[in-house]
Amino acid sequence: MANSTRELADFLAELRYDDLSESVVARCEELYLDWLGSALAGKGYAPIPKFERYAQRMGPASGGSEILTCRRQTTPYFAAFVNAAASHVVEQDDLHNSSVLHPGTVVFPAALATAQAEGRSGRDLILAAVAGYEAGIRIGEFLGRSHYTIFHTTGTVGTLAAAVTVGKLLNFSADEFMHVLGSAGTQAAGLWEFLRDGADSKQLHTAKAAADGLLAAYMTADGLTGAQHIFDGHQGMAAGMSHDADPARLNDRLGTRWALSETSFKFHASCRHTHPAADALQHIMREHDLQHDEIDSVVTHVHQAAIDVLGPVDVPCTVHQAKFSMGTVLGLIAIYGKAGLEEFQHHALQDPKVADFRSRVTMCLDSEVDEAYPAKWLGKVDVTTRDGQVFQALVRDPKGDPENPLSRLELENKFTRLVKFSNAVTEEENRHLIDVAWGLRDLEHVGFLLSSTYH
Repeated sequence: MANSTRELADFLAELRYDDLSESVVARCEELYLDWLGSALAGKGYAPIPKFERYAQRMGPASGGSEILTCRRQTTPYFAAFVNAAASHVVEQDDLHNSSVLHPGTVVFPAALATAQAEGRSGRDLILAAVAGYEAGIRIGEFLGRSHYTIFHTTGTVGTLAAAVTVGKLLNFSADEFMHVLGSAGTQAAGLWEFLRDGADSKQLHTAKAAADGLLAAYMTADGLTGAQHIFDGHQGMAAGMSHDADPARLNDRLGTRWALSETSFKFHASCRHTHPAADALQHIMREHDLQHDEIDSVVTHVHQAAIDVLGPVDVPCTVHQAKFSMGTVLGLIAIYGKAGLEEFQHHALQDPKVADFRSRVTMCLDSEVDEAYPAKWLGKVDVTTRDGQVFQALVRDPKGDPENPLSRLELENKFTRLVKFSNAVTEEENRHLIDVAWGLRDLEHVGFLLSSTYH
């Protein structure tokens, strides 16, 4: 495993923009816009104002980086901290299937904050983001399914992905990447227990991952050393956080397999574990012209991780908890035809029809679905109608997966929905931010995206 870690560090140090294909660059621009929309959608959404107030109390009144939600300038650390929390709160940020990692919500806050402060170009930002995705995804795959059972991978692995991203913007050598992995890995944290209480820890996980990754990188640049066997050591990450770690995943086809391109966009505004079943239910209702009140019961056939993550939420008490309730998500799909931000905000907890439908939805472990996971997230649903008919559907590629992607127009429309939800930008700014994303590779300097004036 030591050789695998060193090979990963060598790859990260040697990676150049010219090594990236047109398709990888274009996908990175698309993932950036998708992340930016999620971050701006978090404006005013609980608990994000608490993160803004913390940054204001602890950080300087000005700086080289930008907090997007409140349009304040601060240090890269606090900008990454708030922007990462904001982009993970409405549950619309990207996800990579086999690593079960939300890379964008930790990579782009660190990348943008550092690029702004260091005067880097759009190409520099793209290269750094690709490095962060490639490393983070492989580390997530390395830690395996057992890690995700207890640990929120985006909080743990996200710290290393962010550190690699910033390290690339600071032009790290292979030796420095070894040190920064060690310093980031020793800070990696994030437990799933918060789901049972509807607590705000999920946003704290991403805020800390992005900011602590940045901390590790800047201190490494100043000579701080880190553990050289952070993955394979007797008291390293594999020993303490996994029982099925696979060292071969750390350097899997580096430079030929671009894991960034495997990342999925989220279509529904809910936990990704609900998406396959939501797509399958939509298919059945459209195919057979069913209305919600004609449905007696829905059985969703799921993988074990879906039960682990969604199972603790019985009757949701908050909107965010509702996004982790399979029955609530399917209730919104059945009654309103979609499970978007507006549906969650206005109907998930308020509509008795949604609560009634939720009570008729069950999850069961399915061997076919579980064996395919996490490489494939299958949607397998049985619907029984009130007159006794039974309909089944199997969705192999949920909307947003690489095999069933969102087009650039669909991504633009999603971005517009997200920023309209929070009223974060004007129509003119909306168009400008989309244009900047599509021309990210041509930016000479990554400057502030929005006015620094507080709104």
